[in-house]
Amino acid sequence: MLYDALDALLPFAWLDYTFMKHALLAMLLLTPVLGLLGTMAVDNRMAFFSDALGHSALTGIALGVLLGVPDPLVSMLAFGVLAALLITCVKQKSASADTVISVFSSTSIALGLAVLSRGGGFAKYANYLVGDVLSVSPEDLLLLAGTLAATLGIWARLFNSLLMASINSSLAASRGIPARRAEYAFVALVAVVVMLSIRWVGVMLINSLLILPAAAARNLAKNAAGYTRWAVAIAVVSGVAGLIASYYWNTSAGAAVVLIAAGAYFVTLPFRRG
Repeated sequence: MLYDALDALLPFAWLDYTFMKHALLAMLLLTPVLGLLGTMAVDNRMAFFSDALGHSALTGIALGVLLGVPDPLVSMLAFGVLAALLITCVKQKSASADTVISVFSSTSIALGLAVLSRGGGFAKYANYLVGDVLSVSPEDLLLLAGTLAATLGIWARLFNSLLMASINSSLAASRGIPARRAEYAFVALVAVVVMLSIRWVGVMLINSLLILPAAAARNLAKNAAGYTRWAVAIAVVSGVAGLIASYYWNTSAGAAVVLIAAGAYFVTLPFRRG
């Protein structure tokens, strides 16, 4: 019934394929989450942080292989959350956050590649590098719907604390706002979303899709509410437009989505205030 409604609303050739319908629904569920989380990641200068999380996915998969975990997603989630909390802890105690994040990022991807490439066996994990949103199944869509609902709920609880901390951490502390606790919760949430998205977006592109819509939105927004709305809108439009473009260009959907999002950033750049 849902697909019949899609056919009626969007009578295009690319929707003749069930896998494209699955991919469209996945984009509509996934991109709002990435757009939403991206706003706070950009505000808190966490672009390198999310990139490091993406790279840590390979280490999570590698640990799962070594420990005999049957589902790579389980080990990815566990290691991703652990890495996010560890990076945040070290970052708070270090004067050079970029250096700390770079060390974690480079170490994670090197360790993952070293383990997974033993004996020439990396080929079966190569899809994690670029992702494949066209492989989304109905079960995956239910997982993404649950992720979207959970993210919105957690975001509503964390937003005020994160916003105050990003504006003035000293003021947040003086008002008794648990900024550090909120930051740990936020990075854990980002880690979960990133790890869940890796299979469809890819290690190489996840950071771009998280950061670019928020960066473009920052060029247009006049206030915090507008910033959030623009980021989600640009993320959704980039996701859908990139998916359609990939069909006609015969290229990777993730790459096409990122190119559309990058185009949105450059188009909006002249409108940036200050």
